[in-house]
Amino acid sequence: MSQSLVYITAPSMEDAKRIGEKLIEERLAACVNVIPGMKSMYHWKGKVETDDEIVVIAKTTSDLVHRLSHKVVDLHPDEVPCVVAVPVAGGNQAFLRWIGEETA
Repeated sequence: MSQSLVYITAPSMEDAKRIGEKLIEERLAACVNVIPGMKSMYHWKGKVETDDEIVVIAKTTSDLVHRLSHKVVDLHPDEVPCVVAVPVAGGNQAFLRWIGEETA
């Protein structure tokens, strides 16, 4: 079973925690890290924007990425939320097995 890290941004700590808790409750992720204090700069609708955001990193299996992404989009307040999956190429095999067990 392969694993993925899913990088998500949220506009507030409340949104990040709500999304993370739901992903854990529904076993779409084994673990979620919520990291405050990010400054994002991006183009949006013809303008350069700067916002404070919260980073959410979800640890999941690759076969759950599609469902997890849809859940985040459903829960997220932004029109086009950032949800990007990165496959895990290696690591602590016991930890990687745990991700599979907790999302089964």
